[in-house]
Amino acid sequence: MNDRLDAEEREILDRFERGELRSAAGVEEEMEAARQAARQTFNKTKRVNLRVTERDFNLAHSRAREEGIPYQTLLSSIIHKYLSGRLAER
Repeated sequence: MNDRLDAEEREILDRFERGELRSAAGVEEEMEAARQAARQTFNKTKRVNLRVTERDFNLAHSRAREEGIPYQTLLSSIIHKYLSGRLAER
């Protein structure tokens, strides 16, 4: 693995191995917050029944097949992206 490191990465690894580097203050709290966020990202706790037109249903199925994912996952992703402001119009 050491062969694939650039000069800066080698220097960081050398300093780490010599014991010259320490964790920043508060890193454990930040790591726990990141773990919690990761756990909740895919935590599916609520069920939703949604009525859509047959045309939209067929389009969702078709697009999901193109993406290689279940249509429920596609619809959930679209809803999540819209609500988080990351769904962009073409």
